[in-house]
Amino acid sequence: MQRLYRIAGALLLALGAASNSAAPSSGMSQPIVIAHRGASAYLPEHTLEAKALAHAMGADYLEQDVVLSRDGVPVILHDIHLESTSDVATRFPDRAREDGRYYALDFSLEELRELRLHERSRRDDDGLQRAVYPGRFPLGQGEFRLPTLREEIELIDGLNHSRGQRRGLYIELKSPNWHTAQGYEIAVAVLDVLRATGYDQRSEQVFLQCFDDATLIRLRRELHTPLPLIQLIGENDWGEDSAVDYDWLRSEAGLAHIAGYADGIGPWIPQVVALRDNQLAPTGLAAAARARGLLVHPYTLRADDLPDGVDSVDELHRALFEAAGVDGLFSDFPDLTRRFIDELAPRK
Repeated sequence: MQRLYRIAGALLLALGAASNSAAPSSGMSQPIVIAHRGASAYLPEHTLEAKALAHAMGADYLEQDVVLSRDGVPVILHDIHLESTSDVATRFPDRAREDGRYYALDFSLEELRELRLHERSRRDDDGLQRAVYPGRFPLGQGEFRLPTLREEIELIDGLNHSRGQRRGLYIELKSPNWHTAQGYEIAVAVLDVLRATGYDQRSEQVFLQCFDDATLIRLRRELHTPLPLIQLIGENDWGEDSAVDYDWLRSEAGLAHIAGYADGIGPWIPQVVALRDNQLAPTGLAAAARARGLLVHPYTLRADDLPDGVDSVDELHRALFEAAGVDGLFSDFPDLTRRFIDELAPRK
C-alpha cells in the first residue's frame, strides 16, 4: 500500500489546481460527478492509481465494481472474467474454463495478486490484442495490480483525511445471481467489508447499485442496509445477470416498482437523451423518475466515444444536466464533467 500512497501523492501534486470542495451528499442540489471505474480515461480502470487520480480531479464518488475471489474476498473488477484487463492468460494459461474464459472466482486472492492489470483490450480477428480505446494508457506499460474492496476503501479514506475531503464510494454488485449459483453470497460479503471499515452506516457517502432488482430488494428488506440503493437499467439484449425486464422498468409501473425499494436509477445515457430532429433531447425517463422521487445517475460519458450525432462532450453534458436535469453522471473523464458542473453549470 505504501507504493500506492506515494503514487497518489504525486498525482495530487500534479493536479494542484483540482477542486477542493467537499463532495455533496445525495440530497444536495448540485449534480454529482461519479468517476466511472476511476479516472479510467487516463489510467487502467479499477486500479488504485486511477482512483487516486479521480479523487484529485474532484470526483464526488468513485465507482467500485465488485466480484469475489475463490476465497470469498471482494475484489475490484468490472467483469467476472479476467482476460480483458489482465495478463491472466500468460500467467495461468491452463486455468480457463471450458468456454475459454478466466473467471476471478476460480482464483484465490493470493493468485489474483500475481496478475498485472492493463488497459481494457480485446483480441481482433488477426489474433492480436488491441486496446478498446487506443488513445488511452498504452497497453503493456506500468505495474498495475488488482485491489480488494477493503484496500480501495482505505485508499479513499486516507485521501479524504489528507486532503480534508469527503469523497464517497459507489459500489456495484456484479452478477449476484451467478455468484449465488456458484455458492457465494456477494451482497453479504460486500456489507461485511463496509461494516469492518465503518462505512456500512454512511448513507451520505456510499451508494450501492445493481442491475438485479431482487438483490436490491434483499439488501433493503432482508439485510436492512440504510445505504441508498440505485437500480441500474440496461437493455434486455445485453444478457445481464437478472430476470428483470428493463423495458418494463422504464415504464410508469416499473418506476413505481423501483421507488418501493430504491432511491434512484442508473440508466444508460441513450435511455435518457436521444437525437430528435438532429438535436439531443430528453426521452422523458428522467422526468418520470424524478416524479417518483428517484435520483437519476446515467452512465457512461466518454469524450473519446461520443454517441452518434453528438459533436462535443459539452453538448452531451448540456443535454444531460440542463435539458434532462440528471442528478449525477458516471464519467470516464471526471475532470471534464467536474469542469462543466463548476464552470458552465454552477450551483444556483
